[in-house]
Amino acid sequence: MKRIFAVALGILTAIGGFVDIGDLVTNSVVGSRFGLSLVWVVAIGVVGICLYADMAGRVAAVGGRATFEIIRERLGPRTGLINLGASFLINLLTVTAEIGGIALALQLAAGVGPGMWIPVALFGVWIVLWRVKFSIMENVAGLLGLSLIVFVVALFLLKPDWGSLATDVVQPWTQGGSNPLSYWYFAVALFGAAMTPYEVFFFSSGALEEHWTTKDLGTERANVFIGFPLGGILSVAIAACAAVVLMPQAIQVETLSQIVLPVSQAGGQLALAFAIVGILAATFGAALETTLSSGYTLAQFFGWSWGKFRRPTQAARFHLAMIVCLLVGGGILLTGVDPIAVTELSVVFSAVALPLTYFPILVVANDPDYMGDEVNGRVRNALGVVFLVIILIAAIAAIPLLIVSGMGS
Repeated sequence: MKRIFAVALGILTAIGGFVDIGDLVTNSVVGSRFGLSLVWVVAIGVVGICLYADMAGRVAAVGGRATFEIIRERLGPRTGLINLGASFLINLLTVTAEIGGIALALQLAAGVGPGMWIPVALFGVWIVLWRVKFSIMENVAGLLGLSLIVFVVALFLLKPDWGSLATDVVQPWTQGGSNPLSYWYFAVALFGAAMTPYEVFFFSSGALEEHWTTKDLGTERANVFIGFPLGGILSVAIAACAAVVLMPQAIQVETLSQIVLPVSQAGGQLALAFAIVGILAATFGAALETTLSSGYTLAQFFGWSWGKFRRPTQAARFHLAMIVCLLVGGGILLTGVDPIAVTELSVVFSAVALPLTYFPILVVANDPDYMGDEVNGRVRNALGVVFLVIILIAAIAAIPLLIVSGMGS
């Protein structure tokens, strides 16, 4: 049982990273417009995040250093400060979106406007970060997020034309050819969502929160190679449900109610209840991850005391930074901004910051003086270089595609 719960960090990271409010919407939009023709991007993203999260986890377990400490050391204070600014702003955008996602999920459950739920969402995230132990937080949020498996169940209950879905997967250009700019825009967005920097910030810092050492490398690998593929499977299932139900009716996805429509159609009220619980857990978990990541990045860069394993009085600046992020995010939402649009923007902009995050991890994981026997082998190093090139291409293409495609419209 302890081994099962030990994988909860990876489950929380995967669900909070792959299936947050932005991914719920993005995968549904992609499924409703392009079918499963972008599944190849999700697959590449899963392999990439597994590869680099494993490196970050090993670095944390072997050297006791979190990702942003390494970034400052390897990039230097000036370049590191640029990366800090970009990462922090992206985290802040995502915190804002996830708080809004919690409010939208509560609205879906209760039928009351999301504006009334924003203070509730802020208080809920704050009280968990302030009072709940890290292990309890990851276990509860991660395991409740597994309710999103209802999308997988719903897909089978819908009895789709599996041959047609398979054709989209193996011949992706047939659906993408009608609007190539939008197609490639969403390809970059999906890749950015899969490789979002806060995932490795949270994962490596969480490893230190859990006091991992070289003895825990088996747990680290289980977290990575179970958690992240699970997130990828859920993403594909959400897109597939949208492709089966929404695409034939040309429904444009703009609300959570449209996202869960296939689940409700397949399994009725019971399935819908599971979907709402899963969405609430996923957005809540993502809000915890991104808020913690904001505190982690600042504290690790500036050398502050940090960690939920320390009392707030022992890490005052770390906790204050998180409170400020929550208040700023809540303030932005109270202006009436669309949290879904904010998240979609943050996903695209995160793609721009990917090289500065993953290059230092690759360098350190390949350093025998630092890693000892756990240094990257030839295969891992070669794959790391290949994915670094892919990451660089996505970073260069992100903003031009955003502008030219009109955010995929």
